[in-house]
Amino acid sequence: MPAVTIDNPLTLPRVAAPEGARQRPVLGVATAPGGFEGEGFPVRRAFAGIDYQHLDPFIMMDQMGEVEYAPGEAKGTPWHPHRGFETVTYLIDGTFVHRDSHGGGGTINGGDTQWMTAGSGLLHIEAPPESLVVSGGLFHGLQLWVNLPKKDKMMPPRYQDIGGGRVKLLTSADGGALLRLIAGEIDGHRGPGVTHTPITMLHVSVNPGAEVTLPWRADFNGLAYALAGRGTAGAEGRPFRTGQTVVFGAGDALTVRADEGQESRSPNFEVVLLGGRPIREPMMHYGPFVMNTHAELAQAFEDFQAGRLGTIPADAE
Repeated sequence: MPAVTIDNPLTLPRVAAPEGARQRPVLGVATAPGGFEGEGFPVRRAFAGIDYQHLDPFIMMDQMGEVEYAPGEAKGTPWHPHRGFETVTYLIDGTFVHRDSHGGGGTINGGDTQWMTAGSGLLHIEAPPESLVVSGGLFHGLQLWVNLPKKDKMMPPRYQDIGGGRVKLLTSADGGALLRLIAGEIDGHRGPGVTHTPITMLHVSVNPGAEVTLPWRADFNGLAYALAGRGTAGAEGRPFRTGQTVVFGAGDALTVRADEGQESRSPNFEVVLLGGRPIREPMMHYGPFVMNTHAELAQAFEDFQAGRLGTIPADAE
């Protein structure tokens, strides 16, 4: 699981929660069910079964793969619409190509992130490049959906291509964890992703037996998802492992610890930490649209069918 790494984390800025910070307790641990998305690539539904009050402003997150494709097997999604939220695609291994009807697009490789604000609506497609389809290879990533507040749901679409080299690299107090800050702010350090809804997103690699305790905004919620390996969450040491999501309660700091023994395929405990300021507005989600009311969902479908969310570029048909 390469993503973006560094040989000696001790050369990086160190982050630690201040002494006396109030630890966030673990409210629960949920296991992600498996499924398929798009043209048939395997996913884990990270937030399935978790009450939305603990997720707001996040809507859903899929772990795509980890899968080793044979030649001819790699799959993506067909052209499809979105309105009313932002999608964050974070690639850990492999290559994916994005294109949309608003002119956004690019290729993401391991460690890269693409941030698409659908806003008022667009059509887009995500697919493996022809070279990966022909050769096969490893594919692994995440797609996160972040809600937009009512005032921003009909804003013009926007696209951000965040190369892995722009991710802010940090380490824990003793250097036992590598922190990749993709968006938001931790202890005065800021990630490259520009968000309309205030959030924090990190990919953390924790060495076997190491512990990381981070300051966490009290007005944000707190979630931890295990991409690979096993460990514990919170000061109480609640166990969680690959494919499980931890929901934290209120507080100013959160803790994740890696078990001494890890899986052979992943030497470290790989965790995505998420936090966001709840929007606390009605949320109606159906298919590719996230709005505030049923009437707005119906309007989104009508606009899509009428071609008002954009058209597939002629050279892509």
